[in-house]
Amino acid sequence: MRGIIAVLALATVAYACSPAEKDPEATAGGDTSPAAMPDDPDVAAIGGTGVPNGYIGRTDRPDQQLSSAKYAVSGGGWDVTTGPAHILYRPSDSASGSYTVSTTIDQLAAPAHPEAYGVFVGGSNLDGPGQQYLYFLARGTGEIMARVREGAKTRNVLPWQKHAAVPAANASGQASYRLAIQVAPDSVRFLVNGQRAAAVAAAGLPTSGVYGVRINHNLHVRAMPATVTRP
Repeated sequence: MRGIIAVLALATVAYACSPAEKDPEATAGGDTSPAAMPDDPDVAAIGGTGVPNGYIGRTDRPDQQLSSAKYAVSGGGWDVTTGPAHILYRPSDSASGSYTVSTTIDQLAAPAHPEAYGVFVGGSNLDGPGQQYLYFLARGTGEIMARVREGAKTRNVLPWQKHAAVPAANASGQASYRLAIQVAPDSVRFLVNGQRAAAVAAAGLPTSGVYGVRINHNLHVRAMPATVTRP
């Protein structure tokens, strides 16, 4: 009888100390799939719409479908393969006054043609034909640009241009950019990797409203959720 009790006790200890029970990721090599990621309000699990839960994606053209974009949780952000050009945002993410909105986007592979990605601010009417926002983009050629979208049309704020703060992609087609729009009462500054790359007058630019990220088509990138800081 004592022998049976001893065997049962040892089995109980072994089960309680099993790595698989203590850490579900221990046998999965640090799996970063949505099911294995910890709860994070900024990096939500991926739903069935092609974008993270809690987020809204809008394509440039109404005949395009975001279901062809692939989002997967990765490293505190998303591994994204597009798919049509689109913006991604949460309606509750809004900023006004003086603030800075930023994101970090890593280009993971060279696209067939130069394509861009970045951050936007001042979003309004994003679910209707009168959408408006100011966006700032970079691409692996080492160039940046900024535009305002007004409905189906866009207008240049900064034409495509090179800057020393914007490195070109390496031989493997990889590049990393921390992109930010810094809004002040009289100016809007565009920053890359912590350096000011350009500045324009704030007059006539949409700077109060929803913010988020923008990713063009035919890209494979890792994107971090847009975040806001205030003075």
